[in-house]
Amino acid sequence: MIRISFILWALMLVTWCGMRYPAMRRARRQKTAVDKRTPLDISLLVFCTFGLVVMPVLWRLEVLGGLADRGQGGVTLVLGTLSGIAFLWLFRRSHKDLGKNWSVTLEVREGHQLVTGGVYAYVRHPMYASFLLWGVTQALLIPNWIAGLAGLVAVFALYAVRQSREEAMMRDTFGAEYDAYCARTKRLVPGIF
Repeated sequence: MIRISFILWALMLVTWCGMRYPAMRRARRQKTAVDKRTPLDISLLVFCTFGLVVMPVLWRLEVLGGLADRGQGGVTLVLGTLSGIAFLWLFRRSHKDLGKNWSVTLEVREGHQLVTGGVYAYVRHPMYASFLLWGVTQALLIPNWIAGLAGLVAVFALYAVRQSREEAMMRDTFGAEYDAYCARTKRLVPGIF
């Protein structure tokens, strides 16, 4: 069961990389009008990479030596697979809806448009929501308390720091249009939060 869950996690990671690579290539060609990234932003992205990628690999290579391992049942495997499918769908949809407006750091592109359609009609931060789903997926598929939860902890840290700064940047860029969007659209969970 543990081997299957790690293979599923690895397949999802490879799928995510396949989705992210074209967006990163496209983003490099876009001109930046406003760049708000800081060393903290870069550090948080490294922390997320460590939590979402490195820790599960270290666990699988048995670097943790069985420390904090836990059992895993079939229900956990199914729930992890379902949350992983939801993560990949929401991640892909978020990228598709953002198009050329996407950036890995806090940037506004030349000709940047406020995206309020697609999944952005339901939540303001579907990309963060997808990464939180990835963290949940990892917690379910990696049967180790440390490696399993490392991704979720890292994504929560990224969201806690960047969300307010990102919204301030969007408010500075789009003004009342962004305020109206915020008034009608929740942050992460449609109709709730």
